[in-house]
This record gives sequence, C-alpha cells and structure tokens, in this order.
Amino acid sequence: MLRDHRHELILRILRTDGSATVEALSDRLTTSQATIRRDLARLDDDGLLRRVYGGAVPVDDRDDPFHDVAAVNAEGKDAVAVRCAELIEDGETVLVDIGTTAHRVARRLRGRSLTVITSSLAVVEELQDQAGIQLVVLGGMLSRDYRSLAGFLTEDNIRQIHADRLVLGTSGVRPSGQVMDTTVIEVPVKRAMISVSDQVILVADAGKFPGVGMARVCEPAHLDVVVTNAPADPVTATALREAGVEVIQA
Repeated sequence: MLRDHRHELILRILRTDGSATVEALSDRLTTSQATIRRDLARLDDDGLLRRVYGGAVPVDDRDDPFHDVAAVNAEGKDAVAVRCAELIEDGETVLVDIGTTAHRVARRLRGRSLTVITSSLAVVEELQDQAGIQLVVLGGMLSRDYRSLAGFLTEDNIRQIHADRLVLGTSGVRPSGQVMDTTVIEVPVKRAMISVSDQVILVADAGKFPGVGMARVCEPAHLDVVVTNAPADPVTATALREAGVEVIQA
C-alpha cells in the first residue's frame, strides 16, 4: 500500500475509533510497525494527528474529516484535478461526486460556462458565486463528516437527470480494476450517478493504486477514463485497459 493511501486510512481509523496503537494500525493496514511509526511522525508534523506513547489520537480542535483527508497528497490531487478539468468542455452538464479530489476538480471549473450537479456541499461552497455555472444541488440526508447529501432522496433526484460527464471519486482501485469505497452510504449514490452519465471519469491520485475498501462501487467496464498523477501499478493498469478504459497520467 502506498504511503498517501495509508495516511488517509490512518486518519479515518482515528476519526472512527478515537485513538489507535501502533500495533493495531500495523495489523489493520498489514504494514510494519516501523512504517506506521514513520507515518504517524509525518502526520503529526503536518498537524493532522497527535502522537502519544504507543500510538496516536485525533487533533482535538479538528472536527472535520474532509479537511483531514484533503491535506493528504494535496499536490497529487491538484495535478489530477487540473488534467480532469481539461477534459470538460463549456456548455456541458457535469455530475461531481463527493470527495477531496472531486472538490479540487470543481475548483478548476471556476470561470467556466457549465451546469454542475452535485451532492457535495464542498463543491457547492466552491462554485456558488460563479455566475457562469448553473449549480444544481441534489437533496438528501446530510452527512456532516463528509460534507455531502446521501440516501434514497439523493438517488431519486439523480434518476431525474442526465449528465454528459461524471467526475467520480474513490477510496481505492483494486488490482482487478474494481472501484471501491469505504463510505458505504455513498455507494448507491455513486452507482446512480454512473447510470445517468454518458462518460465516467474516475479521479484517483497515486495513493489509490492498488486500493482497498469495504464496498464495491463498480467494475472497470463502467469507467471510460481514469485520471491519475502517476502510472497505476502494472496489474491494475492492465485490467483497466483490457476493460477499454483510457488511463491518463496527469
């Protein structure tokens, strides 16, 4: 597992469990304790967690996991966002998923003439002052941790629309090319978005290859393009190309 993806998972574990020992993180991430200690030192230096004897705890004054994840591999996510935004043409209708990389894509759409549909409150905040963008917000149940709306109301809203392109986020891509996610409540929303979009663009920084996640979002055949900031590992890249997916390196 690549470092950036480990960092995201460590922050999510701390957010859920409140604290974690080096030994527990090593077991859950199938990584050596020495590597986990280096990860915790780096994340502590970045202000994303607080190291304690034998492990780590979340930063007390931060209650926003979206902010935590956004700070991991920010440079790589920006590179992916810039390249993805170049694929989108003025006048199109674009569905934008939740997630920190998708949010960075939305930032690159400022000043454009588009219709943007989203369930991400972070995307809404990013684009709400853009006169050239017709912004459509999908309704649903508020997920405060991820600044998003989800649930059956969101899925029903999606069934009423059509998009030229979908900017899809992920927790990780398996070597088989399967797209995975750890936020189970978002999986039906992602699947609904895929079903109403002419083109599906997966945005995934290098830390998502090879990736993990408890829930399968889709098979590689449901994707049209993958934009990443570094070549996917050879096994995953082969699986994607065999499924007809274009892999674009930012």
